[in-house]
Amino acid sequence: MSARKRRLRVTALAALLPVLVWLVSDPLAGHRLRIADGEQTLDIGAVPVAVIALLASLLGWGLLAVLERFGVRRARGIWTGAAGVVLAMSFLPLVGDGMDGGTRVSLALMHLAVGAVLIPGLGGSSPGRKSVLPGDDRRN
Repeated sequence: MSARKRRLRVTALAALLPVLVWLVSDPLAGHRLRIADGEQTLDIGAVPVAVIALLASLLGWGLLAVLERFGVRRARGIWTGAAGVVLAMSFLPLVGDGMDGGTRVSLALMHLAVGAVLIPGLGGSSPGRKSVLPGDDRRN
């Protein structure tokens, strides 16, 4: 499978998994995911969850593609480090007020699901990189 197809599948899976977390949390378990900001309350639905995860995935893929395109040495390592920092920073809003524990846990699981798919999936072997694994047809 080409790197592009693999990365497309990874991106699709990264958008799907948080929706599955939402399904288990919101409609199946009956816990409404809500964030309150003063007098306003934001209900978190499946579509915004999928769209945000897809946008984050595409931005990650785009950054990796730019690093590879410009021949940055250790592009995958740099990208993996950046992705880890972004994942860690994505938890910062979860420590604030305005949501109950169930919403906080559900959102944390959504963030982890996206990161768990994207970081190894996109950060895997770069296009054109030769494998040195025994039995791999792309070996030198």
